Order: sequence, then C-alpha cells, then structure tokens
Amino acid sequence: MIDVKEKILLGGVKQKIHYVTEDPKKPVLLFLHGGPGVCNRHDIMMKHRDLLDTFTIVTWDQRGTGGSYYGVPEDTLTIERITDDAAELVDWLCRRFSKDKIFVIGGSWGSELGVWLIKRYPEKIAALFGFGQVVDIARNEEISYDYTLRSAKEAGDEDAVKKLEEVGPPVKGQYKGGFSGMMVQRRLMMKYGGYSKQSGKDNYFNAMVVPMLKSGEYSVSDILGLVLGYSKVLKKMWPELGATCFPETCTSFDTRFYIFDGRLDMNTPSELVQAWYDTIEASDKDLIWFENSGHNPMGDEPEKFKKLLREKALKVVSEENCVI
Repeated sequence: MIDVKEKILLGGVKQKIHYVTEDPKKPVLLFLHGGPGVCNRHDIMMKHRDLLDTFTIVTWDQRGTGGSYYGVPEDTLTIERITDDAAELVDWLCRRFSKDKIFVIGGSWGSELGVWLIKRYPEKIAALFGFGQVVDIARNEEISYDYTLRSAKEAGDEDAVKKLEEVGPPVKGQYKGGFSGMMVQRRLMMKYGGYSKQSGKDNYFNAMVVPMLKSGEYSVSDILGLVLGYSKVLKKMWPELGATCFPETCTSFDTRFYIFDGRLDMNTPSELVQAWYDTIEASDKDLIWFENSGHNPMGDEPEKFKKLLREKALKVVSEENCVI
C-alpha cells in the first residue's frame, strides 16, 4: 500500500496532494474538488476508498485553500491559472506512476475545471467524469434562486422568503452582497432539498464543515488554510465564474467525456445539462441520470455511481492503445 500526503510545486506554488494505491499499475483517478475553494480530500478518503480495487486515487487541495493556501498571490486565483495547475498535476502524476494518460473526475466547480482542462489539455486525459455539472452560471443561479424562493413560499417560511427577497435575484450570476448573498441562497437551497433530499434534514455547517473537522484528513495547518481560504477563493473567482457559458465556449473535445448527473440537482440545475450535452462532440460521450440524486450522486447513490465509474473506466483502458 502506498499512502502519501505531500506538497508539490504547481505554477510556482507548493500545493498539497494525497494519493493512495494498492497497486501503482492501476489507472490513476484524479479528483477535482468544488467551490472553488472547498476541499474534498476527507470525503473521498473516508467514503470512497473502495475505489482502490480499480484505481490509484489522487486528491488535491487547489491553489488558495486547505494545504495549498499558503504563499498564493491573490491575482493568480483565476480559471486559467488553476487549469494550468491541473495540467501540471496531470503531467506529474503521469511521470510518478509511469502512465501515458490518467482519468479525471470533478464535481460542481470541479466539473467546470475539468471541462476547461480537457478543452485546453486533452492529450494526457483518458476521460473526464463530471457530476453536479456546471453548464451556464448565469442561468444556473437564476433557476436555483427561483427554486429556493418558490420552495420557501410553499412552506410558508416567512423568514426565508424575507432573506431571499432582501438578497434579490442574481444578475449575471452575481448576488447582492456577493459572497454573503450567495451563502444565504445556498443555505436555504440546501434546507429545501435542492442539494440532495438528505441535505434538507441538516444545516450547512453540520453537512459540510463538521465532516471535514472530524475526518482526521487535514493537519491543523490545512484546516487553517481551509478556514482562511475558501471564502477568499470564492470571492475572488466568482465574478469570473459568473461568465461561464459552455454552450457558447465548449462543445468540442478531443477526449472522452462522461456526465453522471443527479436529476434532483438544484445547486447546478440538472435541467441545463441535456441541451448542452446534445451539442457536445467528443471521442466518446455519455450522459447518465441518477434519478434519486441531487448535486452529488456519488454521495446519494454511491453503489450505482461507482459501479458505472469502474465499468466506463475499464472499458476505456481496454480500448486505448497506451498505458493508463
């Protein structure tokens, strides 16, 4: 068993990765976390180690957060720079594990980062798997806000309605008050099951923060980096993310692209996915719906998700004439 946490240099900044494998000959699967700024090392390493039967698992704290918080100039918190970091990490992993190509999987913001990655640097990526798939941020936020306000009104939740109306509808993906306005919407969207059916039973802190702190995955320094970093990264990057519209910019890819999406997702609304998917040209593609899942089908329907992930990946390995 190889189980290593270390910092490597990506884009001139030391960034934290954690990789685990029972056999370094197995295909490498790199996870791209969401947010931006919300690390998921704990979630992958606690809940999804069973994927070691098929993959070498790699998690990464992206520039500006967690174990990669320190020494990051704020003006480098851009989509382009983090995409370049990801490409450098792919190269590093190919060298470390003697691979020609690796697999990449990303959820939420990670699904957006993955799309930019395969658009710009497809050569060493055997396939991208996206979930909680980002398509068009401006429309995304309009639909998500409307859903949350409608749900609060139907529930007779006058306090929630007041808070949402004070924030007001997003304009080009941006909420009044910026980060604080977005967090009002996100917490209430989660309350009303827009993240998942399960999340409506819990609050944002208990659902998102407590598992990080309890996991043991992060050092004290990493946790401090998370606390200081996640809002900083999101505040800096969200205006740029707000301009994301993949139907206008990304419809052709020189690698395989598979979307595993939750039908109930109102965080990155699932209703936007099909029309974009239908326009995509790729060496292979598929859109698989998880009817009982929200934003994170890997968490909501884990057995189905991981079974299909293994099957898709092993099929790619059998078809590619290179080392994966």
